Amino acid sequence: MTAAALPANENERIALLHALDLLDSPAEPSFDRITRLVARTLRVPIALVSLVDTNRQWFKSRVGLDALETPREFAFCAHAILQESPMIVGDATKDDRFADNPLVIGDPSIRFYAGAPIVTSGGLVLGTLCAIDSQPRVLMQDEIDTLIDLADLVSKEIQQRETALLARTHMEHAQSAIEVSESHFRSIFERAALGIALVAPDGGWISVNQSLCDIVGYSQTELLGLTFQDITHPQDLETDLSLLQQLVESQIDHYQLEKRYFRKTGEVVWISLSVTKQLAANGELEYFISFIEDIHARKEAEASLATLRRDLEHRVEERTHELRTANEMLSYSMAQQVSYQKALIKREAELSAVIENANDAYVCMDQAGVVSDWNQQAQNTFGWSAEEAIGRRLEELIIPPRLREAHVAGMKRYLRSGESRMLNQRLELSAMRRDGSTLLVEVRVRALDLDGQKIFSAFLHDITERKHHEEQREHEARHDALTGLPNRRALFEILPQAIARSNRNHTQTALLFLDLDGFKAVNDTWGHEAGDSLLKEIASRLSNCVRETDAVARLGGDEFTLILEGLSGREATVWVAEKLLETISIPVPIGAASAQVSASIGIALYVPDSDMSPDQLVTAADAAMYEVKRASKSGYRFGN
Repeated sequence: MTAAALPANENERIALLHALDLLDSPAEPSFDRITRLVARTLRVPIALVSLVDTNRQWFKSRVGLDALETPREFAFCAHAILQESPMIVGDATKDDRFADNPLVIGDPSIRFYAGAPIVTSGGLVLGTLCAIDSQPRVLMQDEIDTLIDLADLVSKEIQQRETALLARTHMEHAQSAIEVSESHFRSIFERAALGIALVAPDGGWISVNQSLCDIVGYSQTELLGLTFQDITHPQDLETDLSLLQQLVESQIDHYQLEKRYFRKTGEVVWISLSVTKQLAANGELEYFISFIEDIHARKEAEASLATLRRDLEHRVEERTHELRTANEMLSYSMAQQVSYQKALIKREAELSAVIENANDAYVCMDQAGVVSDWNQQAQNTFGWSAEEAIGRRLEELIIPPRLREAHVAGMKRYLRSGESRMLNQRLELSAMRRDGSTLLVEVRVRALDLDGQKIFSAFLHDITERKHHEEQREHEARHDALTGLPNRRALFEILPQAIARSNRNHTQTALLFLDLDGFKAVNDTWGHEAGDSLLKEIASRLSNCVRETDAVARLGGDEFTLILEGLSGREATVWVAEKLLETISIPVPIGAASAQVSASIGIALYVPDSDMSPDQLVTAADAAMYEVKRASKSGYRFGN
């Protein structure tokens, strides 16, 4: 049994999993409906929502299995969370990772497994939505797509909880009223991804942000002249008012529901509404605080999925809105009946606390480029303390020398013409730490006009590690993990390029399809570890037998391919094939013993400007290799 490696972000993943309070929590309909749908759609006896903890996998939802958890070391899901796409194991008894797994050789006798990752908004994989059968299976593509779609629903459920957790953590101590006209607070208020509104006890809008205006299609001025009752769908209004009355009477401290608004155009838009209340010092109700999320696209997708699965669960469409009824509500309170001066002081303190504790570095500077604000994350990211940074020009602190001239020129151009390629968008740029080292950051810059003077506020996020992981994943996707050689995917990227060069240079290209003879005996005699050692040695020998301009790839198992470019005829290919056979036949040390294998080689020759496609070339070489296998093994043959 092969134990799964730990993800590179394991500590961060486990921390978020525990923070979401999903582990050891009661069953929830929003998850149980999905596992039932997996079991029925894929026709499997077992379906699970599995969360991979430090030493166990715990089942948030399960169909067909009594156990609440199993050790992580036995978990198929521990392997599946290392992949971006679904992991499919057609027959576990034939998979080296799982053949001797206790869950395979004992209860529940797993043979087939399909697991799609459950991903947070930050890309962390917390577990899988998986289907299990005691019989070997092969999934069709539409069944795999269904599993992915349902896993996305589970992911979105968890992402909603993640969003609520993050928002609640950052905002639960905010107590001050925020006035719309104050520029700094309005910047944070307007940039929120969710719609936010303060609502009077009679339903009138007191304050709304731009995100809410974008959802309903009204301007802020138009919306402030209406009430929430004016734009709520009549079929949803009674439920909303009933919950609002329970909130007023303190029967509940918040509520959440999915409802419909009418846009200005008359179109219906589905939203997720979270509401709490703000009381005055004397206990009287001041206003309600509402958070509005546009979920129209999700609702349409859920309705389409329900239609496709009507024969399996006809009630899905009617009850889709229940998926999020158990979400934790955002808690946000503000005082409104204090003097303007006190409100302004509290707003400034509140804004400073949000910025100081933000996950992104925050930098504010005047129109001369002099830093006026520098938060703790900026100190952590760039190494300059706030005392050192404030009062100095930004280019002296974090702009690399090669970019400083362009930075200064861009500032001057914007102040002169109002034109800038930097403002109000996400950019990836190089920055510099105090010690002179560089890093890659994602930058968002916004310009504000205060009393005729421009100020610039910027949020910077270190994405160096993320970029490194992306490059690493890209490399792993195109290379064989055991031998380090290019894999099948890389082969089908390299081969068309080699054919194009052959046409351009008027030279021939040969594709050699090589399969080891006697490899199974090595595995059976000395075990898979010895077999892996032999494959790595053969991979090294193959690479040493060809030129740097040629390519060697491992397709899987004991199958390899070689691409030989710049050939003048068959003779050069024959010479290489004989050299390969001779090299491969040299015994390979296996501990105190040695193993000897041979190879069957099929050769397909590409002539410039012929009509052979890469697939046809591979097919011809593969067929020629099997001709050698059937004839005598240990030889080579040219395909047609």
